[in-house]
Amino acid sequence: MESYSLLVAATLNAGTVLALASLGLLINEKVGIVNLGAEGMMLCAAIAGFATVVHTGNDWLGFAAGIAAGAFLAALFGLLVILLNTNQYATGLALTLFGAGFSAFVGTTYVQAKIPERPVFSIPLLGDIPLIGPALFRHHPMVYLTVLIALALIWFMYRTRSGLVMRSVGENPESAHALGYPVRRIRLLAVVVGGALCGLAGAYLSVIYTPLWVEGMVAGKGWIALALTTFATWRPARVLLGAYLFGGVTMLQFHLQAVGVEVASQFLSMLPYVATIIVLALISRNPQWIRINMPASIGKPFYPGS
Repeated sequence: MESYSLLVAATLNAGTVLALASLGLLINEKVGIVNLGAEGMMLCAAIAGFATVVHTGNDWLGFAAGIAAGAFLAALFGLLVILLNTNQYATGLALTLFGAGFSAFVGTTYVQAKIPERPVFSIPLLGDIPLIGPALFRHHPMVYLTVLIALALIWFMYRTRSGLVMRSVGENPESAHALGYPVRRIRLLAVVVGGALCGLAGAYLSVIYTPLWVEGMVAGKGWIALALTTFATWRPARVLLGAYLFGGVTMLQFHLQAVGVEVASQFLSMLPYVATIIVLALISRNPQWIRINMPASIGKPFYPGS
């Protein structure tokens, strides 16, 4: 039973990275912008956060650095695709390639660096409950903050006027513009906020999840986060559930090896990506369901003068 408790704990830890990045990409897509640069933003944020913690010893400053890196790169992406009307898909791929190369270059001197030992986090009383305590109540505060971010996003999108405006921009930017809303400004703000969450995911990855820096350490998580937004049909609660599901699949390989299951490690390593492909294939069988939930203007440029 203890091994299952540890599996749940590892699942929540792994799912946090995917949840933060997916929520950021969801905000982008809700206003009609597809950002394929999540992988690059997360890599740059990972090295920014790790380097900051190496020099300061403060996790929260590391998170702030990751957020700043993600927001800055997202702002550049937004200026290109929203103001200059460059192709969203090509610009996003360019951002991913830039992030991979730039983070590898900057991170050369940090490959062998170590950050201070993490304190043991535990919620008083709840963390001492057998089995349940280690599984649910001994995580870094960012794990719980991620759930709060998802809940706050649900409230914002479906309970506030600003959230309604944001969704209307993603559904019909021409109508929103005709009503006097600054569509481009709203889109740019959403892209920057989404990039900040991707940056936070990258910093969490290098500072808490695997406290080290290795070139390419995001290892496809940005692409899985992108797929998760479709898997969740652009709803924050489903994004959170999907992130923990994929996090569980990722951690399952280590759990099976720990209990002595004789399966090739290469096969276990590809489980998260196989799961992503299977889920997307199943969802694609019902295009009408996707059409109903997908923001109508996703991936489409907006020209205020048209």
